This record gives sequence, C-alpha cells and structure tokens, in this order.
Amino acid sequence: METIFKKPPMEKSDEAKLEQLDLAREQGKTYLNALKEMSNKEADTGGEKKAGNYIVAYAVENAEGMYQLSNGELKWQDPGKKNSHIEISVRDGADDRFIPGLDVTVTVVDDTGEKIGSHQQEFLWHPWLYHYGRNWELPGDGTYSLKVDIKAPKFMRHDKKNGLRFAEDVQVVFENVKISTGKK
Repeated sequence: METIFKKPPMEKSDEAKLEQLDLAREQGKTYLNALKEMSNKEADTGGEKKAGNYIVAYAVENAEGMYQLSNGELKWQDPGKKNSHIEISVRDGADDRFIPGLDVTVTVVDDTGEKIGSHQQEFLWHPWLYHYGRNWELPGDGTYSLKVDIKAPKFMRHDKKNGLRFAEDVQVVFENVKISTGKK
C-alpha cells in the first residue's frame, strides 16, 4: 500500500535561520537539476512520486560496471549477466535535498504480476548524482512495476521544530515502467 505524502516542516527555529533554510533549498535545487539531467537525458526512463516525508524518484538505464571495495582494494566489476541498472533517489519533501543513510529495497514485478526479484538498493557514489541503485538481471525488455520500500531511518535529527520527519516506513509503486535491457 502506497504511503500518503506529508510535507515535513521547514520553519525558522533555534537551529535554523530563514536564510539558512534557503541554503538548504538551494542545495535541493542543485540536486534536483542533476536528477533531471539523469532522468531526462541519460536514463531510458524515469519518474517520481511523493510519499511520507519524501519525494522518491527512479531512473532505469542499461547495466554498467562499477568499482567495489574488496579486501581493501577497489576492483572494477563488470555487470556480467545483469542487463538493467535501476536507480532510486530519495529527497526531503520540504527542500529536495538527497537523503543518505536509508534502507531502500526495490521489488520488480512483470506485467503478468510475477515477482522478478527484490533487492536492497545500496548507496552509490556517482560523479554528479548520489543515488541508491544496483544492476539487475531482468528477463528482457518489457513493462514492469517497481515497488520501492524505504525503512524509517535510525539516524538522529537536529531541531525541535524541523526534526520531526522521516519517522515511518514508506512504500511507493511505479507502474507501467517500460524497460529496455542491455549493457553500457
């Protein structure tokens, strides 16, 4: 069941002056510009929905190689049999800033309702867009649903007024996502 959006507070407080809240909004605006570049120009498809205190977005492109730390060394990992790269962005519903440190799981379902898989989406460093993601092995090109589950984070929140956010688990479902499989 999808979670209803509740815009989190963004008020002047003993922790944040109005001009400092504007700085947070500027950070969010810059991140959103990068996200639009990814969704609209780099990825094959993308979209977003509001849920809980978040704005959750997805982008899908061909599978790609990435570095992974193994025994203290970064080692390049080719995608192997994986043929799709699913990216998830989770932003603060008040200022659009990316939210790190979340437990994000994606479940992919095909157009017949069959569950293809469910995997945690790890935080991925990217040269210009932090996101959660991973390479997937899908049966092929087709129309899928992406169910995104986000657990309430355990990290501390500053500010008695503005810290009242991200306190519940959230679910978002993106339906009719057309995915073309392949590798970069």
